[in-house]
Amino acid sequence: MANIEMYTTQVCPYCVRAKDLLKRKGQSVTEYRVDSDDAKRDEMLKRANGKRSVPQIFIDGVHVGGCDDLYALDSAGKLDGMLNGTDSPSPA
Repeated sequence: MANIEMYTTQVCPYCVRAKDLLKRKGQSVTEYRVDSDDAKRDEMLKRANGKRSVPQIFIDGVHVGGCDDLYALDSAGKLDGMLNGTDSPSPA
């Protein structure tokens, strides 16, 4: 199973959508709430090259982007390989 980290806020439909996709694929997510933790928001900004929108998703330490990026990887047939460790993620 991949190590998935996601920076989120409490009220974010894109965060819910991304978590739902990963849950359907049998994955668990380590979630960091940036709306209630300024240090996590700063960490997200550094790790995501200044991107401020949520979610910001990392698979095995590699930034893959947001919800639309995650769904694009799935549509392209690349997400399952990344989650199973058979395909290395391309940074967002």
